Amino acid sequence: MRLLKTALVAGALAVLSVTTIAAYAQDTKIGFIVKQPEEPWFQDEWKFADQAAKEKGFTLVKIGAEDGEKLMSAIDNLGAQGAQGFIVCTPDVKLGPGIVAKAAANNLKLMTVDDRLVGADGKALEDVPHMGISATKIGEAVGQAIVDEMKARGWKADEVGAIRVSYDQLPTAVDRVEGAISVLKANGFKAENIFDAPQAKTDTEAALNAATVVLNAHAEIKKWVSFGLNDEAVLGAVRASESVGIPADSVIGVGIGGADSAINEFKKPTATGFVGTVIISPKRHGYETALNMYDWVASNKEPEKLILTSGALAKRDDYQKVRQGLGIE
Repeated sequence: MRLLKTALVAGALAVLSVTTIAAYAQDTKIGFIVKQPEEPWFQDEWKFADQAAKEKGFTLVKIGAEDGEKLMSAIDNLGAQGAQGFIVCTPDVKLGPGIVAKAAANNLKLMTVDDRLVGADGKALEDVPHMGISATKIGEAVGQAIVDEMKARGWKADEVGAIRVSYDQLPTAVDRVEGAISVLKANGFKAENIFDAPQAKTDTEAALNAATVVLNAHAEIKKWVSFGLNDEAVLGAVRASESVGIPADSVIGVGIGGADSAINEFKKPTATGFVGTVIISPKRHGYETALNMYDWVASNKEPEKLILTSGALAKRDDYQKVRQGLGIE
């Protein structure tokens, strides 16, 4: 009889424990605030964060905040709803101290994604856990992809020109192109064969105009590689090479982002000089940050202070497989 009572008590405690955990998960509410809710990147982040919420059983509150006023109001709103924490991609990183103070006032745990908060001195707020993209690593991946393609074609580095489609107003853009250049130089590329093509804007047309100037100024160079901030920058350089009569097999362009424009380029019946793109996946940025915040709220397991992600190279023959692996398709 005593053994039976013990077993019954143990069973009851186990059921109570499971019930308590399930109830706690249902009571857990986590916000996910983004600066451009209409953008596909942020839509995908939300989609993957929803996945985490369904797996763990917590409530995800998705809020778009395009400016500082909306962001501060969103944080107050989460506090009023009884949320325990939130992830944010801020519309302005300089709002850092205000965001930290507002989170503390509402007793909310805070984690940032994509854009890292800075203080009044312009330095990163390192106490706030952050998941971001390593611009330098992505640039290095672009550089390596270019080097590998050059080797596959039997190109000699000293015969090739490089177009650095630049937008130096944006630190991320500088880090990406400098990452690519460091790999090119390490593989024998001459610094004097790397030409700057500054963009007025970060779109394809501006890149085309900038790259055309470089190509016309160096008509003696017959083989070219190109890289820049995003797919649009490289597509602009590729379009420029076509406009001056350089054949596709004499051009190697590798973009960043895996945007629709890049995928459409791969779908063309004939290959162009745009040979690849380093796809940045929103999956970790949505799914993993949401899980990290849940573990922090539920188990007091604080996330790492800095988590940097990179990307995956996709080419004409494997882009669908790469996208599937990243959870995009």
